[in-house]
Amino acid sequence: MIRWSRFNIVSVTLGLAFLYLPILLLVIYSFNASRLVTVWGGFSTQWYVHLFSNDTMLSAAWLTVRIALLSATIATVLGTLAALTLVRYTRFRGRILFSGMIYAPLVMPDVITGLSLLLLFVTSGVDRGFWTIVMAHTTLTMCFVAVVVQSRLLTFDRSIEEAAMDLGASPVRTFFEVTLPIIAPAVFSGWVLALTLSLDDLVIATFSSGAGAKTLPMLIYSQVKLGVTPEINAVCTILIGVVATGVICASIGTKRREVQRQRDEQAAAAGR
Repeated sequence: MIRWSRFNIVSVTLGLAFLYLPILLLVIYSFNASRLVTVWGGFSTQWYVHLFSNDTMLSAAWLTVRIALLSATIATVLGTLAALTLVRYTRFRGRILFSGMIYAPLVMPDVITGLSLLLLFVTSGVDRGFWTIVMAHTTLTMCFVAVVVQSRLLTFDRSIEEAAMDLGASPVRTFFEVTLPIIAPAVFSGWVLALTLSLDDLVIATFSSGAGAKTLPMLIYSQVKLGVTPEINAVCTILIGVVATGVICASIGTKRREVQRQRDEQAAAAGR
């Protein structure tokens, strides 16, 4: 049993307050009637109305969502294939170089990655815009997917695949009907992680974007340099609400699966 001392309680309280008090203040001041974000002028939802009539903000948000969905999907496919290669094929020429290239974005600063991609696009003569941001985010997030899927494949029971192939299934059919359903939670977790990283990215998107391609983090950052407006508080509050809803739904789903698993184990034990 853990005993909480006064020092521990004060430390945890101060830590949580440091993390969540600014977020709470942001949410509160998003309902501020005054345009001055530091002066409370009464409760109002006018800034949410203004936000949904702000074409620039909505266009940036829609662009960010499209980039995140596309880059996360591509990164999930490539990252899963990379994880399979590293786990199933332990000996091939260039494996060390391949694994190093997969893990490099994990430890490389975003500034270096963004600058390298910028030089690549400029040297290749590629017009920067939507697709260059997608390629940059795919490069960034693919390694995270590979790590998540690889950790699941390392504990995978290969005898299940061998049994399927002994029954006549081809390797491709075995992968799609046996392997993929088993590692699907890890693949989905990698996709969600890649989606989150893409939605949150600012540095790499700044280097790889061009005229007419400005993501929501880029737009918010450019406006914050001129001063925080209530509309920024409103859009941040919406993002916080979306994330909180996703976390709550995921927690409820995990809890329900755990309860169902316990019921199945109890039913199986009673049947014996």
